[in-house]
Amino acid sequence: MPRDKTAAAYRVHIETFGCQMNEYDTELVRALLKAEGFALTDDRERADVVLMNTCAIRENAHNKVYGHLADLKAIKRQRSLVVGVLGCMAQNLKKELMETESIVDVLVGPDSYRRLPDLIAQAIEAQEQGLAHKGIAVDLSEYETYEDILPERAEGVNAWIAVMRGCDNFCTFCVVPYTRGRERSRDPQGIIREAEHLAAHGYKQVTLLGQNVNSYRYEDWDFARLITAVAEIPGIERVRFTSPHPKDFPPALLDAVAGHPNICKHIHLPLQSGNDRILQMMNRTYTCKEYLDLVDDIRRRRSDIALTTDIICGFCTETEEEFLDTYLTMQEVGYHAAFIFKYSERKNTIAARKYPDDVPDTVKSDRVTRLVELQKAISLEKNREMIGRTVPVLVEGDAKKSSAQWMGRTDSNITVVWEKRGSSARPGDLVPMTISRVSATTLFGEERPPS
Repeated sequence: MPRDKTAAAYRVHIETFGCQMNEYDTELVRALLKAEGFALTDDRERADVVLMNTCAIRENAHNKVYGHLADLKAIKRQRSLVVGVLGCMAQNLKKELMETESIVDVLVGPDSYRRLPDLIAQAIEAQEQGLAHKGIAVDLSEYETYEDILPERAEGVNAWIAVMRGCDNFCTFCVVPYTRGRERSRDPQGIIREAEHLAAHGYKQVTLLGQNVNSYRYEDWDFARLITAVAEIPGIERVRFTSPHPKDFPPALLDAVAGHPNICKHIHLPLQSGNDRILQMMNRTYTCKEYLDLVDDIRRRRSDIALTTDIICGFCTETEEEFLDTYLTMQEVGYHAAFIFKYSERKNTIAARKYPDDVPDTVKSDRVTRLVELQKAISLEKNREMIGRTVPVLVEGDAKKSSAQWMGRTDSNITVVWEKRGSSARPGDLVPMTISRVSATTLFGEERPPS
């Protein structure tokens, strides 16, 4: 850092791409930068430093990052600007980014955020002296969990807590084990303290995060014990979790979801494919029958637990008949919602090394469209069953389309919208809502006074 300036003289803008874990990591980065005196800004045009916290999982997020880098290149021609790429792309594509993206000054992987303030300071100093400088920190760690860092969050109703980092599953399509390293779980007492801090600051809902939360282990704590402990914290109204893996879903966790009033009746259960050959190629380690048996087990415990899923269309060598197995499985399960993607080859994954990406893009797109239309019909049917029911809804804030409406979610994670006029609700309130009409994605309700 130049001697005549402090960190507070430099404004940092952070853009986040990808999953909830990336959102949480951005909150960690904000805390680390704030502790070193940097100022944070939401205005990119006023920033001295622009950081992009990136995702390497989906092609869309990947392309957005390159688009933003192109925008920043134009800005950097006009004024002094430090540009940093953080997260999974920084880890997975470090060589390409440093060789082809000349505007990148700082490259930091998910396990190296503690080094970020120093690397930014060095980049600023080099830039002000007219020197070329590249700051890189992309080492993977077997131990880093950022246990001692309290994330810097914006005010709100919902908050995320990462209970573990990394992944040991090595699904062949996925780059996470190579960008986030091996699994390691946080101390449960630290997680509970973080949740208590959230409750004390008015957060009503907590989502516990991990690449596979079922694998959480810390001494004699498993995930069922952890989520129950968080659900017992006074002030926490709802606890969610994502994502579990179908291969090792413990009965104790199912019992906790079914039985504890503060654990939401919603399980995100990634299927990826309904065909056994494709599942084996993906290294998912379960068959379609085993997956459906788990679905039956969940619904035997409680029929109102909502299931959502992830699907990949057009994985390597997938035939039309194998795709139809996925279509039929979606029909059989009847998900409340599904995130459906075209397969996109990710550099350094097992699939990229072993299998040809040989399904034409037009075929992938057609399969995605067919599944999206199927899911819309299923979601609409399920939502219509809600008409006339009164359900508790956690108020989150303004509706996306109108500030004259509130938006919240049911216990099963379905969006509800209603008019503010005549409403006494405020964000964080749990209000009874009678559903009057629906779409495939949204319930529309009328607020009811508490009995």
